[in-house]
Amino acid sequence: MWQKDVSEYCKTCYRCQKANKSTGKRLGNMIKIQEPSRPWDIVHMDWVTGLPPGGDRRYNAFLVIVDRFSKTPIFIPCHKDDTAMDTALLIWNRVVSWTGIFTNMISD
Repeated sequence: MWQKDVSEYCKTCYRCQKANKSTGKRLGNMIKIQEPSRPWDIVHMDWVTGLPPGGDRRYNAFLVIVDRFSKTPIFIPCHKDDTAMDTALLIWNRVVSWTGIFTNMISD
């Protein structure tokens, strides 16, 4: 009988629900990412944030672009609060101008 009571308590307990990651919405099925046929065909993108401000422009983050074919990374200093337009301009001016346009860009 006590198992039912504990189960019911956990279902209604805010802290229990917050701590239990499995109660969240499922994000969908994972898919296999195709292998690129040439360098800079498929890239992965992510940010490194929480860094102390540095440099003339007081950058506090990096935008990281990695080529899936060669695993070559590009690190672009940026600001944690950059907008989507700021990010698009960084990618266009600092990556695409050097590598050409990607077929796919993967980000989380």
